[in-house]
Amino acid sequence: MSTENASETAPLRLTADELSIATGSPEKRTAVIDSRAVPVWTFSGKDADQSVAGTISRLPADCRGVKVEIVVAAAGGAENSGLEDVYRLHLSQGAGKAPEDTCEEHMTPVRTALSAAPGLPRTIELESYCATDPDRPLTVRIERCPGDPADTCRCPTDLLLVRVTPVKAPAAPFIVEDAPGYNSWPMLQAIGPKLVCAYSRGRGHDIVESCRGVYARTSGDGGKTWSPETLISNAPDCGEVTIGKGLDADGAMLLWVRCWGAKRRHDLYRSADGVTFTRIATPVLDPMPMQITDIFPVPAVGLMALWFAGNYSDDGQNSWGTLTSSDNGATWKQRVIESGLPKSEWPTEPSAVCFGNGRIFAVARTECLENTTERAQFQLESEDCGATWTRSRTNIGDVALSTPSLVFDEATGLLSNYYFHRGRGVLKRRVVKLDRIIGNPLAWPEPEPVALGSTAFPDAGNVNASVIQNMHFLAYYSGTAPDTFVAVSAAAAPAGATGENAVPGKQD
Repeated sequence: MSTENASETAPLRLTADELSIATGSPEKRTAVIDSRAVPVWTFSGKDADQSVAGTISRLPADCRGVKVEIVVAAAGGAENSGLEDVYRLHLSQGAGKAPEDTCEEHMTPVRTALSAAPGLPRTIELESYCATDPDRPLTVRIERCPGDPADTCRCPTDLLLVRVTPVKAPAAPFIVEDAPGYNSWPMLQAIGPKLVCAYSRGRGHDIVESCRGVYARTSGDGGKTWSPETLISNAPDCGEVTIGKGLDADGAMLLWVRCWGAKRRHDLYRSADGVTFTRIATPVLDPMPMQITDIFPVPAVGLMALWFAGNYSDDGQNSWGTLTSSDNGATWKQRVIESGLPKSEWPTEPSAVCFGNGRIFAVARTECLENTTERAQFQLESEDCGATWTRSRTNIGDVALSTPSLVFDEATGLLSNYYFHRGRGVLKRRVVKLDRIIGNPLAWPEPEPVALGSTAFPDAGNVNASVIQNMHFLAYYSGTAPDTFVAVSAAAAPAGATGENAVPGKQD
């Protein structure tokens, strides 16, 4: 059970003297940092494909992954205000006890703001968890990316140090369902002290296969054990998928089910106990959403859910908006917030929270897969109960079709953003004071690993969170087609100060 995050051990260091040129022509020189002469590698800020690399010969025996940080400093001063630089990590492991071909993994480019103070060192986390084999040497390559859209600084930057922290694997999750088949796309909702996990099962990663139905199990012991499976629906004329959940005004669970076949619709089910589900609504919608996401209450409005619709192309046929209900889910009113969007600007699978005076904050997935800083989650904000919205791109780039799930703690003001980094097999969490991130989408702090899953793309992912007291419970699916399983991990709610001072690109 993942009640604790992955634990770290003492970091290992690679100084400039332990690094060498890997690509391009970075320059090794001596710089004066804090009145000390320090060897550094200088990236020009103009020339692409400049990188340096070093090797760590031995990792601790219990190491299952590494966190990698760099310490950099930039020339200039006040003229750097508002500018950013971008770096990318590349990792490879040579042959050890079991010789294998060396294969370099290319991580996500990371953007940070430059300091206005000339030469002031900054620590930048490039990766929070990358799986490693402790029996094999680890080669770390650091690249500056002046060709990335976010790298707006053209001045040279100095690399002082690479810090590699060995990380133990998080605890294994509990299994909700692992029957043969493609068990996937779970929705998790607490009804009092009981967890209800609803999920879909078919033969593959296919939302329209007619054999795909939706099911549910309940747990009264924090996910350790689960009740027998309950069939919610398995209509023969369509594929059915769980797509959103929430609570109504009476504390009963609401569950959106997408029904995709020759005809398309979205059914809303209600359950007071997580065992018996009754369909209460099938709204007529135009445009027809691809998905309706989690339901949440909004003062003076009632219930709200966000939706998105489109064809996953760049022809401007993509949109998103809101659904609201003033009668506890019986009927719904649809509004379009944005339409005519290309795929690169289309926020999908959003998760939202409402806080104070009708303000709403949401994070949405991006459908972009290009490995640049353009591949980042979106941030959606409304100050008027969802009447108007602003959309911006965040600095959360360690994603690949990664659906977010938000948990907001009113007592501490902390927002937890959970998402599964597909292809890397890591469920992550970023924690931030909500008032610090509003209107400041590039200030999200670094993530932490919470749970692990399969690296088979796209056969793992789609986290969905719920809360019981001071524990966050996280449902996701994992495996390799045609057989995947639904799992639940748990993470302690973050402490009051967590994330408040964790600024990306923090100064040393």
